[in-house]
Amino acid sequence: MKHFELTYETKVNAFGVTLFRIRCTVAIERFGVKVGDLGGWIEKESNLSDNAWVYGNAEVYGNAEVYGNARVYGDARVYGNARVYGNAWVYDNARVYGDARVYGNARVYGNAWVYGNAWVYGDAEVYGDAEVYGDARVYGDARVYGDAEVKDRRDVCWFSIFGSRNSTTTAYKTRAGIQIACGCFRGSLSAFVEKIKTTHGNNEYAKEYLAICEVIKIRFNLK
Repeated sequence: MKHFELTYETKVNAFGVTLFRIRCTVAIERFGVKVGDLGGWIEKESNLSDNAWVYGNAEVYGNAEVYGNARVYGDARVYGNARVYGNAWVYDNARVYGDARVYGNARVYGNAWVYGNAWVYGDAEVYGDAEVYGDARVYGDARVYGDAEVKDRRDVCWFSIFGSRNSTTTAYKTRAGIQIACGCFRGSLSAFVEKIKTTHGNNEYAKEYLAICEVIKIRFNLK
């Protein structure tokens, strides 16, 4: 038995696709969705299954599938042959389309776009104005955001459980060059090096971070 039904409330989206608002028929307790609650918009029943849910103004259409315990909400759009599943969230103004996959505990939000054959999974987050596409893979604890443009598997790398907070340092291509994301820091590699020296001096954490910076230089052919 499906946990939702298509209502008679319809709309035609910007691409000329007729969408139906959904209504919950079997409560999804973990999401606080009750029987009778209205959800978002889908084109057909095959767009949604398992315990997944689409909220508010979000749209899922084409051959896209949202399943598992996934959630799509806000003004997000999932379409084409995209798959969103596991415990993944897609929200805000995010777009997931083409043959893209978002799964695990991944989050795609803000104005981010994930498309082509790209995969975002694990505990990864893609947000801001980031674009992840082509054959790119973003996973683990990676954070890709801002004006990122990741279109290949070698356009991003990350280093987990390093530094004073055992956190993750992510390096990725943007439209303007290589950016580093680490905790609340985001900036160029040179700015990251200065931040390391200012914060850690010459202690063991500084040595770890500076070693990471050398690997990043090699990876992206930086001087």
